[in-house]
Order: sequence, then structure tokens, then C-alpha cells
Amino acid sequence: MTIRDASRARYRNAMLLGCTALVSMAPTIAFAQEADDPATVTVLPTLVVNVSGVGTDDDRNSIVATTTTSGGKIAAPLLDTPASVSVITAKEVQQRDAQTTEEVLQYTAGVSTDFYGSDDRFDFFKIRGFDAYTYRDGLVIGAPFGGVREEPYAFERIEVLKGANSTTFGVSDPGGAVNYVTKTPKNEKFGEAYISGGAFGTAEIGADFGDNITVDETLSYRLTGKVRVGNGEYDYSRDETQFVMGGLTWRPTDATTLTVVYDHLSKEGVPGSGGHPVGSDFDRDVFFGEPDYNFRGVDRDTLSVMLSHDVGYGLSFSSNARYSNTASDFGYAYISATPTDGSTLASRAFFGNESTRENFVIDGRVQYEASWGMVDSTTLVGLEHNSSYATNKTYWGPAPSIDWLNPVYTGAPGSVPLIGSTTNDQKTNAAYVQQDLTFDRLTATIGLRNDWMDVDQTDNLTGALTAAEFSEFTKRGALTYKLTDELAAYVSYAESAVPASLSVEPERGEQWEAGIKYQPDAFPALFSAAVYDLTKSNMTRTNPATLMQETIGEVRVRGIDLEAKAEVMENLSLTVAYSYMLSDIVENGTGGNEGNELSFVPNHIASLWVDYTLPSNGVIGDMTFGLGARYSGSYFFNDTNTQSAGSSIVFDAAFNYKVQDNTTLQLNVSNIFDEKHVAYGGFGADFYNPGRTVTATLRQTW
Repeated sequence: MTIRDASRARYRNAMLLGCTALVSMAPTIAFAQEADDPATVTVLPTLVVNVSGVGTDDDRNSIVATTTTSGGKIAAPLLDTPASVSVITAKEVQQRDAQTTEEVLQYTAGVSTDFYGSDDRFDFFKIRGFDAYTYRDGLVIGAPFGGVREEPYAFERIEVLKGANSTTFGVSDPGGAVNYVTKTPKNEKFGEAYISGGAFGTAEIGADFGDNITVDETLSYRLTGKVRVGNGEYDYSRDETQFVMGGLTWRPTDATTLTVVYDHLSKEGVPGSGGHPVGSDFDRDVFFGEPDYNFRGVDRDTLSVMLSHDVGYGLSFSSNARYSNTASDFGYAYISATPTDGSTLASRAFFGNESTRENFVIDGRVQYEASWGMVDSTTLVGLEHNSSYATNKTYWGPAPSIDWLNPVYTGAPGSVPLIGSTTNDQKTNAAYVQQDLTFDRLTATIGLRNDWMDVDQTDNLTGALTAAEFSEFTKRGALTYKLTDELAAYVSYAESAVPASLSVEPERGEQWEAGIKYQPDAFPALFSAAVYDLTKSNMTRTNPATLMQETIGEVRVRGIDLEAKAEVMENLSLTVAYSYMLSDIVENGTGGNEGNELSFVPNHIASLWVDYTLPSNGVIGDMTFGLGARYSGSYFFNDTNTQSAGSSIVFDAAFNYKVQDNTTLQLNVSNIFDEKHVAYGGFGADFYNPGRTVTATLRQTW
């Protein structure tokens, strides 16, 4: 069966989605017919949809979130969400002074980070053993590998949904999803400004503030920005960021909100030190790339629009849209092979890339809430359109060898061979429905979604045009039972799908999960535990005999996630996470790896962060002491399981002193003891984990 034939076959599944959407709208029809009979239907109170999904959470002042939209398109309390969702609030990001998404996610259950060491071209993280797609305000960004390193200061919170999730967000890998929630204007005056300095000559200044423009609070603004200059931990590095974001929110009535946000992100850096010879033990600052060629640049403009309107009678409408235009490039000279004959000359290669992407995505949804006797119903029906036009050029070729005992740089090459040049034009349309039915303490959730994708790819080197159509139908079902008002248990099944190539069937995932959550009334906290069985099939690999891509693989990850976020007392808060993952290569058409574990998937990861505040005594201001520890078990560098990294533990710390009521001085130290290990290797070079960094920040709030 061809891909197009298979696509047409799956269109039949889309009919089920359409029929379900009609059935799900039955409550609306019933309401219209029976509105005169108050005994027949009870319309819920007015619902004002917050398009960011943050609800009433105070992400600036608490590490504990209570609501999310990442478990489904319907905004819901985390306690009632039948999925594992972790939320990292702006306060937690600030406490740990997290500068990248990897640093933000380091203390999250089920998430492994930083397994590429000093190679910092992109954000590298996996959720439950698989790569994870990223989203902003529920709209897809894409895979982090090859993408833009996001700026955490732009976001109110970062939500992590674990497991298969295509019914919620669309095409994605099965491990999970990271959803960034944009900072938007508030109907009050607020703000902060800070200046910081630290290791490797780094200096940074930033501000985030807003207020009402009109007296009646119908129009508000928010401005957010930062400038960072400095270097990294290795020679010839560069770390510069310019970010600015401005937003307006209009509230013409109590039922309508319109928000427009524009932001610009510019980054200039160096993609890594080039690695170190296998088995060596150099200082982290030693550089084996080329100072005149190792570079990384990003320039992106984004415009986001968010609209919500409460029609009344339990019916509401909301929509998010985003336009972005991105240009990025990098050049990278790196060690490609370490000799084993006693020579100290390491082979090197040049690798470069230039890419552009123009993207427009819009999502609109209608939500209806009503109650019939003992049954509460929430129905959501939505449509999404995503249009993307991208170009990509890849350069690769040999570079002069370098003597690691006496490194001599040869300068940038006159040219590097162009080995690939493509233009991709992709359009995706989707329809989805979610239905929640609550019977006293039991809630049943059903989600269905169909994504139709049309992809045209032009090989600019040969002029060949390849086109493909995919129709992917995914479903999700769950049961949640509230044992008490503070304790809930759930079981769920979810699916995912993502095209790995234009020439083969999409890769698909499915997950069974059971969990329990506890949210005490006595203090802000959320404790969660989950067990899961996650399978990814149609794994795509290149057959070495035919050099053609084939869907030949199946892999499986089973595990446990435990997590707690709690503000136990007014002066004590903590974040605790532990995950156990057992990965298994079930099928591999090229042979040889069945029964092995997946690469970069440790069996154990754990973390702990504790903050304790010593209150002011009238002479000395409040002092907050923070201490964190991150443990990773050993993991393999390859699927053949022949090379591996050892287990490691890294300690972090923070100290915050309240100079005045609204002024604080903060000191952060990452990797206090400068613990050093090989985070990535196995192909010809070793890459160490990040070393110790120290940062001091003076912050004024109002």
C-alpha cells in the first residue's frame, strides 16, 4: 500500500471524529430546544476563558501551580487532569536563575537534560526516553533539535506534559511535550528590573513591567526585555542575547479579552568547544574548534494574538494565532576521530548550516459547559491550521587535524562543501474534540483528533520534488476518580504520531498510564505518582544495504515518575523528583540491537531543591538559602550499548538577601563542586558536562 493509499484509508477514521463532534454538540442543541424547561438543563455560571491557561495561579510568587491546559485543551485543575503534568513557574525559574530550557527542566520528573554536554547549539532534553516537541501557548513550535533555544524570561510558566499527546497538541513524538506560556499584560501595576554579573565575564540587564493604560482597566500593557553579553566556559566562546517583548490586552467587556504580543529574539554564540579527544582529561576551557569558524546566530520575530469571548449560557469561544519569521546559522569545527595508534593528531570536520522558516499557525475552539442532574458536561470542539515554509542548507567536509598537545588553529575554510539544500512547504489542518463527563466523583475524558498534512519538499541540488500527504487519527481516553477533595486517581490511554520522513509511514506511539495525585488544603502543594508503559512503533532507520529509509523498529519504555512541589511552611519550599525508566529495543530490522537499551536513557534520575527563609530580625533582612542536587544514572551513547556515561551527581545552590522591602540581592552557583564527567561521546570525541558557574543579581520589584 502506498502512502497516499494509506492516507485515504485513514480518512475514514476522520469520519468518526466528525460524527463525534456532532454528537458532542448535542448538549448545545438540547439546550436550544429545552431552554424553557429549567428542570431539564442547568446552565453553568459565566466562564471567562484565560487563553494562556494560567487561571488564578500566581506564577510570580509561588512554585506550586494548580491549573493547566497541557493535559488537554480544556483548562482544568492539575488535580483533575488525567495525565502527568509538571509546571515550572516564573518564581521557580528565578530561584534557580535558569537561563535555558534545559536548566528550567533539570528538576522535573521524567526529564533528562544536558546529555550533549558543551555542544549547546540547541536545547537537548528527552521526556520518558524520547525526544519531545515544544509548543507556545498550545501552538506547535517543533522539535528542539535543530530549532531555536527559547528565552525563559519570556514566559510566565513552562508546562511539561509527559507521554503521548497528539490528541492534545497534534503531531509529536510520544515522550511528551513542553508548552511555554507567554507573559501577558495584567490589569494592575507591577514590575521588576535587575542587573546581574557572573562567571566568564557575563553581564545582563533586564526588566518586566506593566500597568493599565486606561482608568477603567480595559486596556493594559506589558514590556519585557533583557540584554546579555559575555562568554561561555571555554576559550573563544560567546554568549550574547537581545530579547524584547511588548504586549497589549484589551478588555472591552467582562466577557471578552484580546491580547496581542510581539517579541524579537537575537542570539550570537559559539556552538561548542569542538569536543575533546576520547579518554582524555582536559580542562573545560580548552578549545579544539576553529575560532574563526565556530559561530551560532539566531534572529526571530514573533507576533501572537489571543482572543477569548464568553457567549453566555455556558458557551465560550477562544483562539490563539502566531506568526513567526526565523533565520539561523552555525558553523562548527569539531573533533571527528581520536587516533588509537599513539598519535596526538585528532581528525576534525567542518559542519555548517543555514536555515530560514516562516510559520503561521492558528487554533480556534468552542467550549460548552452544562449540567444535567448528577452529570456535569464539558465539550470542546476545535480547528487548527498550520502553514510553514522553510529552507535548509547543510555543509560538511574535512578540516585540518589538530595536535591536542600543541593545538594550532588554521582559520576558517575558504568554503565547505554543500551536501544538502532543501525547501519545505508544509500545510497542516486539524479537527479535534474533547468531552469530559463528571458523575459525582468520577470523570470520563475522551479526546479525538485528525491531522491532515500536505508536504512538498524540493531538493535544490537536483531539482527533484517530493510530495506526500498524511492523515493521522489519534485518540485518548481516561478515567479520573476523586477519592477525596484532595486526592485523585486516574488511568489513561493516549496516542501520538509524527512523520519521520516523506517516504515512509509516520512513527506512532501509544501509552498506558495510571497515577495518583494529592493536593492538600492545608498548604500549597502537589504530590504525584505515575506508572506507564510507552511504545513507539514504525521507527525509521536507513537500511545500510539499500540506503533507503524503512520503518523497521519498535521501542518500549516502562517507568515510574514521582514528583512533589510544596510550600510546606511560609519559609520552607521544596521540589522533589524521581524517575525510573526501563527502555527496550523490541525490534530492529537491521539486526543486532534487539533487547538493548535506548541511547541517552538512564534507568534512574532524581533531583531535590530546597529553599529555606530565615526571617528578618529587624536588623538583618530576610535571607533565603537554596540547595539542590541532580542525580543521573549511567546511560549508553549508542543503541549497540557498547559505550556509556557513568552515573553522576551535581549540586547547585542559591542565596537571596532582602536588602529592602522590594530590593533583593541573589547569588546562584551551579555545579558547586565543579563535578566533571563525559556527558556525550562514542563517535570520536568526548563532551563534558557544564562546569561551575557563579552569578550575582540585584533585583528591584514594584
